[in-house]
Amino acid sequence: MTDPVFERTVSPEHRQKQLRATLRNLLARLRDDRNGIGGVEFALLFPILLVGYLAAFEFTIGFSVMKRATAAASSVADLVSQQEGDIDKAFLTRMNDFAAATFAPYSDAGLELTVSGIAVDTSGNAKIAWSWKNDNTTPYTEGDSVSIGEFAQADSFLIHTELSIPHELMIYLPNFKGSQLTTKTFYREYYYLQRLGETGIGCRDC
Repeated sequence: MTDPVFERTVSPEHRQKQLRATLRNLLARLRDDRNGIGGVEFALLFPILLVGYLAAFEFTIGFSVMKRATAAASSVADLVSQQEGDIDKAFLTRMNDFAAATFAPYSDAGLELTVSGIAVDTSGNAKIAWSWKNDNTTPYTEGDSVSIGEFAQADSFLIHTELSIPHELMIYLPNFKGSQLTTKTFYREYYYLQRLGETGIGCRDC
């Protein structure tokens, strides 16, 4: 799922470089100008450039957190799908620690991670084999049917990860006045086929 808030054709790093270069040029013109026009120009444009710089900074951080959410969800699914034999809650807790570490140096407060094992029978019917959430609850009932679309490969076993994390984003000049702190939640989910073995990956104490 792609978050439209952070879809841009220009990278945030490039946008920051452009803003810095423009700010340096204005400062140089102010230093060299002796007739006062540069000062007026600088006074008019500096607030706009400052807001643009701060907005680009916030956008860069948000984009970085979003990429980390994608990497964490995908990596956890990949690691669990490579296990041969059963796992347990202790193993899944380590996966949660791994996901949390992925967000450094940003905060992982509010991180939610759900890992599920899904068994698909020979007819392509998918059912929950087990599930675990990082608050040590069982989010789904064993045996419940689930719709996984194109991932429903007959006689297979999949690992499904769902990850969400809130991120506080400062919006400058909303409605052309002040600033506003808003929270965006990044959500990612991945399905990975079992890599090793043919009997599925169980969870002993989920």
